[in-house]
Parts: sequence; C-alpha cells; structure tokens
Amino acid sequence: MNKKSILPLALLSATALSAQTTDTRPNIILFMVDDMGWQDTSLPFWTQETPLNRKYHTPNMERLASQGMMFTQAYACPVSSPTRVSLMTGMNAARHRVTNWTLEKNKSTDRKSDVLDFPDWNVNGICQVPGIPHTYEVTSLSQLLKNSGYHTIHCGKAHWGAIDTPGESPRHFGFEVNIAGHAGGGLASYLGEQNFGNRTDGKPSPLQAIPGLKDYWGQDIFATEALTIEAMKALNKAKKLGQPFYLYMAHYAIHVPVDKDMRFYQKYRDAGLSEKEAGYASLIEGMDKSLGDLMNWLEKNDLEKNTIIIFMSDNGGLSSEDYWRDTPLHVQNAPLNSGKGSMYEGGTREPMIVRWPGTVKPKSKCNDYLIIEDFFPTILEMAQVKRYETIQSIDGKSFMPMLQGEKGFNKNRSLYWHFPNLWGNDGPGIGTTSAVRKGDWKLVYYYETGKKELFNIPDDIGEKKDLSAKHPELVKALSMELGGYLRGVSAQRPSFKATGKPCPWPDEI
Repeated sequence: MNKKSILPLALLSATALSAQTTDTRPNIILFMVDDMGWQDTSLPFWTQETPLNRKYHTPNMERLASQGMMFTQAYACPVSSPTRVSLMTGMNAARHRVTNWTLEKNKSTDRKSDVLDFPDWNVNGICQVPGIPHTYEVTSLSQLLKNSGYHTIHCGKAHWGAIDTPGESPRHFGFEVNIAGHAGGGLASYLGEQNFGNRTDGKPSPLQAIPGLKDYWGQDIFATEALTIEAMKALNKAKKLGQPFYLYMAHYAIHVPVDKDMRFYQKYRDAGLSEKEAGYASLIEGMDKSLGDLMNWLEKNDLEKNTIIIFMSDNGGLSSEDYWRDTPLHVQNAPLNSGKGSMYEGGTREPMIVRWPGTVKPKSKCNDYLIIEDFFPTILEMAQVKRYETIQSIDGKSFMPMLQGEKGFNKNRSLYWHFPNLWGNDGPGIGTTSAVRKGDWKLVYYYETGKKELFNIPDDIGEKKDLSAKHPELVKALSMELGGYLRGVSAQRPSFKATGKPCPWPDEI
C-alpha cells in the first residue's frame, strides 16, 4: 500500500531558496555505470592491489578519488532495474517489488524454474501516476529536485519502466532533458556504424536499440562517446539558465555486448588479453574517459568547486560461466565471489566515489557500508531540500555524516536484499534468495532449498567459508530479523510448483 511521508532535512528549504536572487546550491552529477564490478578498475577498493586492478586502466577514477572519498562497501541490488528504482525512490526492492529487470509491458523476465513459481512482481516498473497495473506509484528523486529549482538532465540508460507504460520515459519522472533514455536495459550495439542497433530498412529495430543519437548514425563513434558529447551540450545549455543542475549520467557501458572501443582496444591486445577481454577492458576505459571529459568540462567552465560528482555502478560485474567460459583470462570479480545476479559480494558490492569540494576530504576513504536507497535522501540533502513529500515510504538513510568523516555511522544497521525471482544465467549464489548484512555478518537464504549460509565478510571477503553450522544462534537471530523485515514491508515470496504453497520465510525454517 502506498504511503505518504514528510521527511525533514537539516538544511535550507526550497521555499527559502526561492526567495534568493541567486541559487548557489551545488550542481550534482551522478555518474552511474552499468554492470561495473568492484574490481573493474585500476583503482583498488580493497586493502591491496589485485591482478584485476593491474589489468585495467581508469586514470580518471583515480583522479576523482584523489579529489574525494572512496567507499569500499557500497552496495546495490544484484540486477539493474531494482537498483535504479531504489535510487529513484529511496525504497528497498522488497518494498517496491520491482525485483527483476523490466522491459516489455506485462511480461515477466524471470527464468523458468522446475521447482518454483515466482510472485506477481511489478513487471512494469514504477510510474508517477496511479492505476497502472503491475507498477508502484512513486514521487521520484528527479521530480523533487526539479520542484526545488534544479535543472534536471537524464543521459543514457533509464530502465525504470516497461515499454508503453508511463515509466518508460525519463521525462515522466521530472527530467526536463532526456538523452537516449527508454525502457531498454541494455543496448543492441555500441557502434555508430551500426546506428546503435537501429534499423533503416523499414523493419522493426531491436527493443534494445538506443533511441535518438541520429546525428551519429553511420559514423565511426562509440555510444559512450556520443552520449558524453550530448551530455556536455546539455551542460552548456544548463550553464546559461542560472539554475543549479542535476545530471544523471547513466552510461550503457559496460553492459554487453562487448563491442570493441577501438580507441583503447589494441593496447589491451598488445598486453596479452584475449579478444573478448580486450574488448571488455576497452569498454571500461571508454567509460573512464567520459568521466574525465565531464571533469574537464567543469574545470573549463569554472564549475568544479561547486559541483558534486558521485560515481556508482548498478550491480556487480558480469561473471556468469556461460558468458566467459571461452575466455580463460577472465577471473570474474576476485577476490569477491560471483557477480551480477548473485547475492554474494560480487553481485552487489560496487565501486563508489564522491567528490565534493569543501565538504569531502580529498584522498579519503570510508569503510562503512551503505546501500543504493540511501542515495535518495542524501542527494536531496546535498541539494538543500529541507522538506519534501513522497507517495512512498522511504527506506534509505542519508550518508551525509559519512561524507563528513564520521566513523561507524552504520555500524549496527542492517542492510536487506530480496530477489524472489530467478535471473537468466548461472553462477555461485545465483538463485531465488534474500540476504541481510549486519555488522561483520551476512546471511544468505535460498527459497528453493531452505539453505542458509553465514559469512563473516571482513574475515572472508570471498565468502568461501560458510559458518552457519558453527554459529546456529546467530543464524537464528539474523533469520528472524530478515523474515520480520520482509513481512513488515509486504515483500513477496515464491511458491512451490508441486504443492502451490508459499516458500517459508527465512525465520520459518
């Protein structure tokens, strides 16, 4: 049931700001990468450098970190749409029920199971109007920013709502500018020579073809570069408006297909990487160049001191065996276990950096954990929006104290993940699962089998040692907490095909 909430924040209200002659609030750029793993960078987010860090080249991520704060335990959901919906709404996926990726109206994307029937989840995503079946009506982050006086720009991947529903267009969520955002969660092609997947022979284009960008059709240009050019055009316009801007720079990179970004591809082949691995590395470096181009634009326009940059990814790096099996150099997301679609750290732990001149200490690092729904209240606090109303209840918690250097802010907080679905690929920890992280401990629950796994994350970052048999009382306590939370937010659960009965909650086993 939708619920109205009024949430005060500690800073200046939008009403007070409207009375000022000049709006001096910070500009905000949220740089969201698609399917980027915690280790897909030359910037180490662990306590040591790894072979993966030495494989990739991301100098602009290093540059951003030298000017801001790295977060070593930033979490998202295992797949894209749940993460992006939680970002836009401040809700946990268990509550908003967009628990798998969305695309076509009224069609589930769940992989078939011989054992489980999956719940009737919100396959159409979110929207800002009532009465649309299989959606959750929300007040979006971008709408609240627009209402408070921000010029709102969307560039790249949206993936909040299905085709032919109100949620498919970023404009329906308060974005005044939409560059190439639609219902698709991937892309048909990165290549301008292939019109980014769009057909010109009168036949239907693939559902994942990138919309717009027609000025680049037929050209020798990569989608990442085209989106960056268009984003900077929008920023040039934004600079003239006299408003602070919010740019949601949501790249399609580094999602498959692994097309070769020829600006960077050959250097990785020369370094000994396989064709597929070199293509993947070129996607990463092309994304990193986009980050550097935006940072350069801010410096050129004297806006770097009053612009916040937030770097994040929507889920772990693709590591499923069926995709990488012919590429022996690929070591997934080591030292993390598994990747996209999994409840293990490789599926949910993301590279995150925040640069905020005058507020965030340069070259700093935060080792406390946070989760994607926390971005909603934090960004509003950054924008100095003191009071706001939302249709939905907010689960996120502002991490502003962490940005200001407070230690242990989330020490005793529990983080929850819920995936009552089945993703398309195989791999460790990929299944119909829920999980809870509290302090050092993480419990993973599998609905199909009733199995529970317990890990001490600081001691076993690779989640190789299941300690559930050694700590039964802790398993029981975390199971009760997870089960209570899921029931409290009216989460959905699968059922058994053989009996038609719902699977037990984690505290019922």
